[in-house]
Amino acid sequence: MDKVLDIRDLKTFFYTRDGVAKAVNGVSLFLKRGEILGLVGESGCGKSVTALSILRLVPDPPGKIVSGQILLDGMDLLQLPLKQIRQIRGDRISMIFQEPMISLNPAFTIKDQLLEALFTHREIGRAEAQARAIAMLRLVEIPEPEKRINDYPHQLSGGMRQRVMIAEALLLKPELILADEPTTALDVTIQAQVLDILYKLTQEIGAAILLITHNLGLVAESAQRVVVMYAGQVVEEGPVAAIFQNARHPYTQGLLRSVPLPGQRRGQQRQTLYEIKGIVPSLFDLPPGCAFYPRCPSPKTLCAAEEPRQVAISPGHYVSCWRGQ
Repeated sequence: MDKVLDIRDLKTFFYTRDGVAKAVNGVSLFLKRGEILGLVGESGCGKSVTALSILRLVPDPPGKIVSGQILLDGMDLLQLPLKQIRQIRGDRISMIFQEPMISLNPAFTIKDQLLEALFTHREIGRAEAQARAIAMLRLVEIPEPEKRINDYPHQLSGGMRQRVMIAEALLLKPELILADEPTTALDVTIQAQVLDILYKLTQEIGAAILLITHNLGLVAESAQRVVVMYAGQVVEEGPVAAIFQNARHPYTQGLLRSVPLPGQRRGQQRQTLYEIKGIVPSLFDLPPGCAFYPRCPSPKTLCAAEEPRQVAISPGHYVSCWRGQ
């Protein structure tokens, strides 16, 4: 399995009146063809900014991709002209956002929005384009797609709108799909249905998925590998089994201990759920050494002075922590 995406030492900063926010601060990760990679961490850790950097959608100003490489099949997206990036967006790379009501244009029908993607990237007649769009809506299990394709987004339920987003993302059979909290706004039962559809279809077309989420349950069920981010940096990465069974970074351990276990009663959950003390540091003023040092339950003296280097724990399992090495 070759790498479809290879991010190397990516830095994306935001320059504001209050200073420089280091939203993505030296992130490196890769994604193999046909693989599902979970990218997890608290809100504000840099997950979504990483995805926006891949698509070159970081608002400038105030945001700026300062340095690094984003390789798509070996081609550095940061070196391409914006015109070529626009051709790649939606074609070779698609994105599924967490709130489809915001992402879908309320002024246009589902047909208009699906056909626009086809007309932008393919030389195709209107009849064939409409047939493809209806076929994709059928694949994502939207009932009566011949009729619903003429609906506006507000006429669909949340689950149906998310299915439309998946249909749009997969319509051109992309190599890479960026799924940013794709089920956050949905009921639990609908979440399972939508994820099942997404994974089934992506396996059929051989696409890779970067699954951005704070839900470790989704990662455990679907991803092959997981990358854990904290304060704009990767603190641990590895196969899902290795991370869940032998997490070495105290932040990863805290995230895992914060997940309710099946069979616990509500009252028991209040007593047994773990809380990571403290707050995420300001990206404008990161502490010296390890960014997690102020919240670490058992830090070393070295943690406050020197940023930890990444070391291998086992094949494919890496951690950036003085204590976990």
